[in-house]
Amino acid sequence: MSFAGNNIGIDLGTSNTLVYVNKKGVIINEPSVVAINTNNNEVKAIGMDAKEMQGKTPYNIETIRPLRDGVIADFNVAKVLIKYFIDKALNNNKFARPKICICVPVGVTSIERKAVEDIAQNAGARVIQLVEEPKAAAIGAGIDVAAAIGNMVVDIGGGTTEIAVISLGGIVVSDSLRLAGDKIDIEVKEYVKRKYKLDIGIKSAEIIKTKLGNACEEYYTTNIEGIDNSEKITTINTTGIDMVTGLPRTIELTAEEIRESMSETINNIVSGVKRCLERTPPELSSDIYCNGIYLTGGGALIKGLDLFMQKETGLIVRVAESPLECVALGAGKICEDM
Repeated sequence: MSFAGNNIGIDLGTSNTLVYVNKKGVIINEPSVVAINTNNNEVKAIGMDAKEMQGKTPYNIETIRPLRDGVIADFNVAKVLIKYFIDKALNNNKFARPKICICVPVGVTSIERKAVEDIAQNAGARVIQLVEEPKAAAIGAGIDVAAAIGNMVVDIGGGTTEIAVISLGGIVVSDSLRLAGDKIDIEVKEYVKRKYKLDIGIKSAEIIKTKLGNACEEYYTTNIEGIDNSEKITTINTTGIDMVTGLPRTIELTAEEIRESMSETINNIVSGVKRCLERTPPELSSDIYCNGIYLTGGGALIKGLDLFMQKETGLIVRVAESPLECVALGAGKICEDM
């Protein structure tokens, strides 16, 4: 009996989990959220349904994200989450014993790796392989990681930013920053609270980041292929609770304000890239100078981030095709070769 069709690659992200199934591609992309009734520990919802509950639940329902900074923070809830996604990918086939490749941040501890392996095994995995996220992202982006050529990948997820220089199938230089999309959401929320005395939800902050988040003014002044300058969004309305009156209030935010609110995290990510470049061997540095830097992950979609990083490093910066799916695609390709 062939098990090839059961091979699964999982991008177990702090914000979202993506699942790749052999010969089908990425078939699941849902939030890494579980809603639980705290009175009896009953699971009420998982994934997209659970995220829809965030900020709207009664006192006895808690929405939990079991991963923090890219690693498992709540073992029991993570077990529920992973089993749910595996069962969904396999159409609840109880007899399937899949090979599973799961992506983890660079530099996770042996205890953290063991926790991921135990959960996958409990979920019914026949073979388990863990792979570093930037290596999977590079493979998913179409980079030949086995070649004797240096390539730099910056994978900006929800909880972590993974930076790595890859050559001959391995990671030569790397760094894992515990700041990424989630940190930007918090910065946007705190900026609005500080400047306008308006308390907005973290989901509202995420929407603002997605629609208006930008890293540099040049995005709005530069002609970018496929984007009409007149269609670039420069303002957005958001509603929250006025911290003085306690009543709902709507304000208009500008692209410049959002750029200011997220500048600290963006600058720290670029600084991390520079530190990795400083530690890169000269021969590989020359390759990166020719090939440029590849951006993957949801953070790669921040408007003008490639332009800003290019200006700060002096290197070509490319946003990978389908950056959100790169890690899952890479995990899937690795799993097919297991």
